[in-house]
Amino acid sequence: MNEFVTATAANAVPLVEVKSVCQSYDEGQFVVLDDVALTLNAGEIVGLLGRSGSGKSTLLRSIAGLIQPTSGSITFEGKPVVGTPDGISMVFQSFALFPWLTVLQNVELGLEARGIESAERRKRALEAIDLIGLDGFESAYPKELSGGMRQRVGLARALVVHPKVLLMDEPFSALDVLTAETLRTDLLDLWSEGRMPIESILMVTHNIEEAVLMCDRVLIFSSNPGRVAAEIRIDLPQPRDRLDPAFRALVEDIYERMTARKPVAEPAHAGVVEADIDMVLPRVSTNLLSGLIETIAAEPYRGKADLPPLAASLQLEIDDLFPIAESLQLLHFAELAEGDIQLTEAGMRFAEAEVDERKGLFADQLVAHVPLAAHMRRVLDERPSHEAPARRFREELEEHMSEENAEYTLRAITSWARYAELFAYDEKTDMFTLENPS
Repeated sequence: MNEFVTATAANAVPLVEVKSVCQSYDEGQFVVLDDVALTLNAGEIVGLLGRSGSGKSTLLRSIAGLIQPTSGSITFEGKPVVGTPDGISMVFQSFALFPWLTVLQNVELGLEARGIESAERRKRALEAIDLIGLDGFESAYPKELSGGMRQRVGLARALVVHPKVLLMDEPFSALDVLTAETLRTDLLDLWSEGRMPIESILMVTHNIEEAVLMCDRVLIFSSNPGRVAAEIRIDLPQPRDRLDPAFRALVEDIYERMTARKPVAEPAHAGVVEADIDMVLPRVSTNLLSGLIETIAAEPYRGKADLPPLAASLQLEIDDLFPIAESLQLLHFAELAEGDIQLTEAGMRFAEAEVDERKGLFADQLVAHVPLAAHMRRVLDERPSHEAPARRFREELEEHMSEENAEYTLRAITSWARYAELFAYDEKTDMFTLENPS
C-alpha cells in the first residue's frame, strides 16, 4: 500500500467513526436510519450493501457532511464532522458535471473553491486526469464523453483535492455492464498500486458481486429502517476471480443473509386488516411478477432456483430482483429462504394457467395476503355506490408512513388490483370503484 495508507495505519484512531446515528423526518414519523455504527480504517475498502430504502446513501451523505443526522455522532480523524471536511471527497452516481465546463475546468472546480492558485490548480488537475485515463480529453465537454468517461471525470474531480477518504455512491450503476467492469478494474489497479492519494474508500452498492470483488469488508443493511444487519470480511487476495469457489461461496452467503426470514410478528385480531396497512408496497408490475414465475417454473429450475445464478442469467441486480421476489413471497406465490426462491403450489398453478385463470388466482392471493387490498375491497363492497375517493385511503396510509411512500404504495396496489380486476381507479375523478369499464 502507498505511503499515505502506511502513515495512517499506525494511527489507532479510525479515519471515520459513526456511532448510534439515527436519521428521521416528519418529526420522527419516518425513520431512515436507526442506531447505525461503523468504523472506516486506513488501507481498506468498505462496502455498504442493501436494498433501496435502507439508508445507505443517506449515511454516506451524512459522513460527507451534506446531511446532519437527527442523533448520534460522526467523526473524521477523531473530530466531529461539521460541514464538508477537507479530507473527504465524494463520487456520485449521476456524474454531477457542469455541462458548460470542459473536463479540465470540471476537475479544477474543487481546487478553485479552496483558493488554490491557477498554476497549481492546472498542474494537479492534469495529473488527476492523466491518472484516471482521460489524458487528451482536457478540452472536451461532458456532452462529448461517454458515460464511463464522464464518471472518470467525476473520479478525477474527487481525487484532485487529495482526500484521505473517498466516498462513492453507486458509482458504476449508471454505466453499461462492460464499461462498469472496466472502470472497476482500473480503480482497483490504481488502489492496489498505491497510485491514488487516498487512504480508504467507503462505497455504496446494490451489486453483491461488485461488493465481493472490490471490498475488504461489507456491511449488510436491513430496511425500514436502515440498520447494520451483518458485517462480512472479505479475505480473498486481489485480483479476485468471480469463478473461484471461495468467491462464489461469499456471494451465496450474502444472498442467504439478505433473504433470511425475519421474525414473524404476533398475528392481528381476526377481521382487523388495518394493523398491517403500514406496509410500503414495492412498485413491481404484474408483467415482471408473471415473467419471474414462468422463468422459475420452467427448465432448468422446475420451481426452485438459487438466487445468485438466477440473477446472473437474468442480468438483474439486488434492486431489480429482490422487489420482484419479495412481491411473489408477499402474495404467497413463492418462498424465499437461504438464498433460494421456490414457487408455492399457487405459484405453480399460476405458471400453468391461462390468462383469465391467472387473474382469478392473483385476485385471490391479493385479498388473502395483502391487507391493504382486502381493506379497500371491503370498503368498496360496503358502500351503496361501490365508490370511494382515493383521498380516503391516501390519508389513512399517511397516518403510518410518509406522504411519498403513501402515494407509492397506493399506486402499487392500484396496478395489482387492475390486473386482478379486483377494483378500478379513475385518475380524472381520483376515485376507486368496483365498476370496470368495458
